[in-house]
This record gives sequence, structure tokens and C-alpha cells, in this order.
Amino acid sequence: MSTHQRGIAPRLVAWHAQRGRHDLPWQKDRSAYRVWISEIMLQQTQVSTVIPYFERFVQRFPDVRSLADAPDDEVLHLWTGLGYYARARNLQRAARRIRDEHDGAFPVTLAAVMELPGVGRSTAGAILALSGGARHAILDGNVKRVLARHAAIDGAPDAAATLAQLWELAERHTPHEHVATYTQAIMDLGATVCTRANPDCADCPIAADCRARIEGRTAQLPAGKRAAQRLRATRRSRRAVMLIARRAGAVLLVQRPPNGIWGGLWCLPEFDDRDDAASYAKRALTRARLATATLPDIEHRFTHFDLVITPLLADCGGAAGAAEPGALWYDLDKPARVGLPAPIKTLLGRLPASKES
Repeated sequence: MSTHQRGIAPRLVAWHAQRGRHDLPWQKDRSAYRVWISEIMLQQTQVSTVIPYFERFVQRFPDVRSLADAPDDEVLHLWTGLGYYARARNLQRAARRIRDEHDGAFPVTLAAVMELPGVGRSTAGAILALSGGARHAILDGNVKRVLARHAAIDGAPDAAATLAQLWELAERHTPHEHVATYTQAIMDLGATVCTRANPDCADCPIAADCRARIEGRTAQLPAGKRAAQRLRATRRSRRAVMLIARRAGAVLLVQRPPNGIWGGLWCLPEFDDRDDAASYAKRALTRARLATATLPDIEHRFTHFDLVITPLLADCGGAAGAAEPGALWYDLDKPARVGLPAPIKTLLGRLPASKES
């Protein structure tokens, strides 16, 4: 029997033993909890970026109960810079549900895992397959690319009909043995060999019967996502002025609403324009002096739009005492453990010396 007649699983398992990734931190103790944390962090984020965040996170929150019982701000603080902060909020919501509804034990059925906030079918399958070897298919971005190329699936990978085809392939190829190894192998193949650009077909264990390679279509498959195409056509830019009010070595921060962009994070007060910011400073802050020199704008790219931040400095008199509810004076020398959006953290790190009264 030829190799392609036996399917892709045996070849991927054999390839993984020699060429796959074996030393990722979440592979050292493949508990469902650790795999879950890693899978959520890896959504839309590269492995190299995730590793230090994962290690700090599980050191502080080694199990479900420690995460469930932690203050929201501390969870967001450890997530600062990783982006897509809804993932962190969903992690804690899920941890509290596991604590309260499952007595702190991670659920073991696909349906129960999929009920957790922030967990879909593919993530649930990956958690159960990687941590316990349960036979569940996965279909993350890397796997979609591998399967779409191998079977020459032409449709946009986010179209319903295409997704149905890809899920059918994912289910068919998932073996009954060595499930955890196969699952890691197909993810590794997509991440390191069957890459979006310039795939290394010469090093691919399933290249012999890959239709995209045979037909010379690896650059065309998988097809572009419809949503991404729409976003490119309609992408917009938004501007905002953010007030940097400084007093006694501290900067005024306000907590954003729990939902929406940067939900629950601590941010600089935001305004539509300089006049609104100046009016707020005059009304709400003691002896605020707006700087005449301007700081350079900061651009931050979100999924759906680009945000251009214009910083406006204001030095205030008096001591940095207690702030109003929903606000705090953030000591730059001894910063509080709260979650900050990445561009705000960058901006605070670039501040010029203060001119205090």
C-alpha cells in the first residue's frame, strides 16, 4: 500500500518525531489547564511572542482556582502587550465557571469545554486531544492551510461551504491512535513548513499527494478570506487625543468600560480633540498647565481600523493623592499591577521629564 493511500496521519506522526516541536513550555506538563491557557494565547499570536507571557502567567496562576480567584486587574496586567484582551477576560470568566460549576476540575467532554467563554470547536478539540489524547479534530488557521492545499479546496476558508469541507477532512484524517502527536504535528507543519508564503514543499511529509503542489497552486491556496477582503476595502482610520496629566511622578489613568476596545484596561483620558482635552484639564485638574511642545503621534493597528493617538501633556500641581472612582494616579516609579494597552505602556515609557509646580 502506498503512503498516500494510508492517509496523512502516519506520515505526520513520523515526521513530528524528527522535525516537530517538542520543547514548548506547555508541552512539559500537558494538563488541560496549561494547554487551555496556551491555546487561548496562541489565537492570533505567534509562538515566540506567547512563550514569555505563558511562563509568567502560569507561574502566577498555576491552576484554575488561582486564576478564578485573582483580581481582574492582575490578570489583565499579566496580559499587557499580548493584545486581544477579550481573551484574558474570557479566560477568567471561564475559570470562574469551572470553579463554580465543575468543582475546579477542567471539563472532559467536547460539549462542556465548548460552553466555556472564548472556546470554540477547534480550541476545545485541541485542548482535549493534546492533554488527554481524546479523538477530536481541530481546524485552526495552520490546519486549514494544510488541508486546503493538500486537497486543493478552492473556496474562501471562512465561507460556510468551505468550512464544512475542511471539517470533514479534519475529522477523516484525525487518527484513532497517537491523537495528541498527530494534532501537534499538523499544527507544527502549518506553522513551520506549509507556511502562508514560500512553503517548503521539499521538507513536507505529505507533499507526494498534495494537490496544490502537484498543480502548482500553493501560492493561490487557500483562497483569501472574504472578511479580510472586505476589511481591506473598508478599513478606516480614527484619531483621538489622550491627555497625559502628570502630578508628583504619577500619571492619571482611567479604567475603560468592561466591553469594547481595551475593555477593562487602564488608559489615559481620551478626547475627540485638543480643545475637549484642555477643557477637561482646566475643569477637573489642579493647576494644570498644558505643554506647548507636542509629542509625536502613536499609531496602533486594530483588526478593523487604525487608531492615531495624539498625546497632550499637562503638568499639574499638588500631591498625587486618591483619584475619583474609576481613576488612579499611576506611579511611574512603582507602577500598580493593572492592565495597560500596549501603546499606552509604550507612551508612558517615552515621557520627557516632568515640570512640576
